[in-house]
Amino acid sequence: MSDDGMKNIGAGIAIGIGAIGPALGIGNLVAKAMEALGRNPEARPAIQTNMILGLAFAEAIGIYALLVAIIIKFV
Repeated sequence: MSDDGMKNIGAGIAIGIGAIGPALGIGNLVAKAMEALGRNPEARPAIQTNMILGLAFAEAIGIYALLVAIIIKFV
């Protein structure tokens, strides 16, 4: 197998594994936020703000995985 083939496999593994964590985290975060809103609708502004902040942090991990995959692919 050539070096380019190994780079492509490495980049695929990096983004594949790197995307699993944020996907699970975002799904769990939104599910718990909806559950909290169902129990206490008056707390919507605080829950929504914290949920969006958590989504941004979880999504940042996915973006880092994408950057690592791009670096592996092209460097």
